[in-house]
Parts: sequence; C-alpha cells; structure tokens
Amino acid sequence: MLELIAVGVAGVAGVGGHFKAREFVKRRLRFTKWVERPGVGLAAGALTALAAAPVVAILPVVGVGTAIAAGVGVGTGVALGSKDAREGNLNYD
Repeated sequence: MLELIAVGVAGVAGVGGHFKAREFVKRRLRFTKWVERPGVGLAAGALTALAAAPVVAILPVVGVGTAIAAGVGVGTGVALGSKDAREGNLNYD
C-alpha cells in the first residue's frame, strides 16, 4: 500500500512540476536570455532533482524516484516553456 502512495506522490510531483515550470517560464522568463539557451531544461531538471534529494531522504514514504520524477517534470516543463517563449506560443488558456 505504501508503494502505491509513493508512486502517486512521485507522479504528482512530476506532473505538477512540469506544468508549474512551463507556465513560469512562459510568463516570467520570456524576456530573459535564459530562454534562448539550449540546455536550460536539463540544468533546471538536474538542479531540481539535487535539491529534492535531501528532502525525500528525510520523508518516510517517498524515495529517490520522487526526486527524479520531480526533476524530469521540471526539466521538461522548462524546456517546453522556453520553446513556447522562443516561438511566440504564449497562449494562457
């Protein structure tokens, strides 16, 4: 049962991180030069996973998979948000 909860938390962290990061990059970072850099999504995902690692080490239910899922979610969100900002796809639906 605890494994199912851990998978759910990892999924929510990944999907939530993706959507929040994508919207943040589209809205706030579209005027910066960081959006034009090709590896910004990879860097953001790696930094998120590294920052989340000590937090998930303390929590009893979640593990390293949750930190990795959050890193992947934020990384893909930043990468797609920067692509949207470069191409001018700034729909806020």
